[in-house]
Amino acid sequence: MTARKTPRPTAAARRPEVAGARTNAAAAAPSTARPRELEPRTRVFTYGTLMAGEGNHHLLAHARLVGEARTREEFTLYDLGSFPGIVRGGEDAILGEVYEVDEPTLAALDRLESHPRFYRRTTIRLATGEDVEAYVLPPELVAGRPIIPSGSWRTRKAAP
Repeated sequence: MTARKTPRPTAAARRPEVAGARTNAAAAAPSTARPRELEPRTRVFTYGTLMAGEGNHHLLAHARLVGEARTREEFTLYDLGSFPGIVRGGEDAILGEVYEVDEPTLAALDRLESHPRFYRRTTIRLATGEDVEAYVLPPELVAGRPIIPSGSWRTRKAAP
């Protein structure tokens, strides 16, 4: 018996692109996508329907709750029916929650809040001195709307 040698592949067989085969460059390239937990995070103050237990909280499924928070006493909280809005220039502290959100979540929040056409995402300062992002309304959009003097969306119905 004689041993058969396996033929060595040609250069074209080792490199499919040389032999005319198509390769998927995206599949061959190493992934540059970062896991969600490694993406840049933004701290966002929520004070209405995005808070835990409220109707839009599901948008924060990939967010990390930092904790309850209150703003400095420089806002007014308005009742716009099914959601609230804050305006700068008042004398009330607004109660809410702070979340750390990734870029896709921040983009989803911007869409929900119609930033910058309706709410404007801007930096505000909390009572602790920390700067966070929040969705603030321009004063002309709340003219004639009821004020929530407690500064708390959750207790608005309990307020006199």
